[in-house]
Amino acid sequence: MNFGLDLIKDKIEFFEALSLEELEKKISQQIENNQALLLRVHSVSHQTAVIDGRIHYSAVVHFKAES
Repeated sequence: MNFGLDLIKDKIEFFEALSLEELEKKISQQIENNQALLLRVHSVSHQTAVIDGRIHYSAVVHFKAES
């Protein structure tokens, strides 16, 4: 039986929330989770939009493997 492991080198995750604090909490939790996979934050892009009179926050976080 052959068993092989492939390392994740790049990972992009999308987040959304109705408050900035909630968005930060979600991203921070995922940063901790990805550290176990030896992934670090490479870049973060964020955006806000007004939908039905409410502010909606979103972010894209690009994780990359440590060099």
